[in-house]
Parts: sequence; structure tokens; C-alpha cells
Amino acid sequence: QVQLVESGGGLVQAGGSLRLSCGASGSIFNINAMGWYRQAPGKQRELVAVITSGASTNYADSVKGRFTVSRDNAKNTVSLQMNSLKPEDTAVYYCNIQGIKPLGGRYDYWGQGTQVTVSS
Repeated sequence: QVQLVESGGGLVQAGGSLRLSCGASGSIFNINAMGWYRQAPGKQRELVAVITSGASTNYADSVKGRFTVSRDNAKNTVSLQMNSLKPEDTAVYYCNIQGIKPLGGRYDYWGQGTQVTVSS
């Protein structure tokens, strides 16, 4: 059973920085993409940033230039460095890992979420 464990959320003032980290426990193979999503109260979950096995990245327009996603393939971890935070970045942030199972089929794992609150 694979579990994703997130850390690094918290309360920060506007303009500040936070770094989120996510690690996978259990055996995990053939990772295609690792990333972060977020969900603010009353809104749908949205993509924040994703990084593929080939290190290609994709960011939501709202975070480009402020957030940086990175991964450690050896440790199966993904991180999100968030700078110049804004109150509108306030949300629960979820780690996500997608890949291919050894015998075929896809998997899609989610973390439990970590709260990020940015005060104005």
C-alpha cells in the first residue's frame, strides 16, 4: 500500500515563502508525473505544478515565476518551493503521483493534504 506524506504547510504573511515536501512510503514504480494540486474553500481542486519523469514542468498561470516544483527520483519525493505568496494562494495543497503499474494499468496516488494560509 503506497501512502504519500506531505509536510511544510503553515501560516505565512503575504510575500513570504514556504516549501512543501511529499514522500512516498511503500514500493512505487514507473512514475510518470509528480505534482501538486490545491483546493480553496468553495472551489474545485486545481493543478498547481507538475514535473514529469523527464523533468518537464508545467505550472498554473497564477503561480508561474513564483513557485518551483522539483523531484528526487532516487527518493521518490517531490517538493514545491513557494515564494512571493499571496492571500489567494491560501488552500489545501495535495501531493499527487501518477504512473504505470508493473502489470499494466495506471495508478494515481494522493496525499492527505496540507493547509497553506497566507495572511494579508
